[in-house]
This record gives sequence, C-alpha cells and structure tokens, in this order.
Amino acid sequence: MNTEQEIKKPKVQWVEITEENSGQRIDNFLITKLKGVPKTRIYRIIRKGEVRVNKGRINNKYRLEQGDMVRIPPVRVAERESKVELLPTLKHSLEQEIIYEDDVLIVLNKPSGFAVHGGSGISSGVIEGLRVLRPDSRFLELAHRLDKDTSGCLLVAKKRSTLKVLHDLFRGDGVKKTYLALLVGQWERKQQQVTVPLLKNTGKSGERFVKVSKAGKFAETSFRRINKYKKFTLVEASPKTGRTHQIRVHAAWLGHPIVGDDRYGADEVNRELKKKGYKRLFLHAEQLQFKHPVTGDIIRFKAPLPQELDALLKKETLAK
Repeated sequence: MNTEQEIKKPKVQWVEITEENSGQRIDNFLITKLKGVPKTRIYRIIRKGEVRVNKGRINNKYRLEQGDMVRIPPVRVAERESKVELLPTLKHSLEQEIIYEDDVLIVLNKPSGFAVHGGSGISSGVIEGLRVLRPDSRFLELAHRLDKDTSGCLLVAKKRSTLKVLHDLFRGDGVKKTYLALLVGQWERKQQQVTVPLLKNTGKSGERFVKVSKAGKFAETSFRRINKYKKFTLVEASPKTGRTHQIRVHAAWLGHPIVGDDRYGADEVNRELKKKGYKRLFLHAEQLQFKHPVTGDIIRFKAPLPQELDALLKKETLAK
C-alpha cells in the first residue's frame, strides 16, 4: 500500500442530524463529512440521488433539519498523511491575539499575510490552524471572511446555532464593521458614501478581480477622513455590504487607492514604500459591533493597529 495514502474501505453511512448541523446546507455538510473527496464528486452523488434525506432525493441547496436521517453512499476517500504546520507568526497570533472568547464565539486579531481558510493553492489557513490548536473543539467555523492581506477582527463561531445567528446578522445590518485604511494622496473630502456596483471576475489562474460595473451587485461603503498627511490620507471605512474586495475597489474608484494594494493600487507608490521596507496592504479591520447571539447584549471589539502600520504613520508628516 502507498505509504502516503491510506484508502478507507467505503461503506454506506446513516447519519442523524443533531441541533449542531440543523440549518446547514447538505453540500456543505458533506464537504465537511467527506474530507478528501473532491467537491465535484460530492455534487455528482447528490445529483444522481445517491445521497438521500429521510429516504428521499434532495438537491444541493437542501437545508438539513434536526432529526433528518441522511444516507451517505460508499465513497472511496484517499487521505494524505499530512499535518497542518503552523508558521510561527500565525501560531503566535492564534495563541496570543485572541481578543475575546466565551462558550459560543471567538474574536481573533488576524495577522496580515494569512488566508482565513485553505483552498485556491493554499494548504491551510487561520481556521485550519485554530482547529489544530483546539483539537477538542467539536465545532469551529468562520462567521465571515477577511482578505489574506487584511488584518484585524475576525469572528469564529464555536456552535452551529451561533453560526446561523451570526450569518443572519452579517446578511442584514446587524454587524457594524469599521476598517482603517491609508489612501494614496490627499483626499480633500471629510466623508463620502460610495454606492457604485461591483462585478467579480475570476482569472485563468483562479485569482479574483473586481471592477466597478453597472452589471455588478450593489455595494455601499462609507468613508470618513481621520488624518491628512503630505502624501496620504488615513480614513475610516465602514462597508454596509460585504462584496469581495469592496473597500479596496471603492477606494480606487475615489481616485485614492489603498497603500500597499498590489491589485488595485498605485504601483509607483508601492514600489517606493517597498524600498523603505513597507510591504503590506494598509487595511485593518479595527472594530466589530453586534448583538451577542445568546445574551442579546450589544458588544464591541477593537483590534489594535499592527506595529508595521503604526510605524508607517509615525514616519509620515501631517498636512497643515
């Protein structure tokens, strides 16, 4: 037998859905349950009717209910014997940068440079690393996402029921998100509401690129000026919607892209900053405010500005 692979002998599984998985889509449930099985295979067995719920056929959008009996057909799973290895920077953040934790949620100060989850050529991310450090935790899932290069407040649910509540809050206007961003150039306005629609595209290599387009989805971001420097402007950005790369594209649309943005930014400015040792996107998810999913209390969390961002601001001269 191949030493790198252990082949599980397939057999029919019958799974009764508990409260923890109630409300979850069947495709997402199977992706978690059948680790190592390609998503295309999972969607195929659903489409062919090999997956049954209460002995009936379902589609991939079916949401599970407590008490449902799910038939999972024999699926051969090849699992590589590999461990998620945590880089020291990520390990330190996961261990030391937890802003808040209780029985149902974790608020983490995510470092820049790490994806929130594996995929798209990335073997592991923040959530996989957190699961490694918390092997006894039965459930850990992201309540929302941050771009790889964005730092700051990241919310993780510790229960399926909590995740459902948080997703509802994020889909509506139940979560107030506040970011700090450093824009290229002097932005003369004190504040502005940007409501231009955004269209997401995927390149041949899988990279995501977003542009302003009438064919896109509605997107709204509120910008408020905090400090004006000789070459830059520090702003507070509050997205009302949650589109991919929203703040970055809206800032570029204003004519003042975010410092360090290698996709929508000012290349010449970024090159000059790299020569001085500054190498990251200046976008930081500073605050999250929402109702606690259990107590109903309004809670607010703040992630301190990372040292490399604070150091850059201290080197810049304020405009008169």
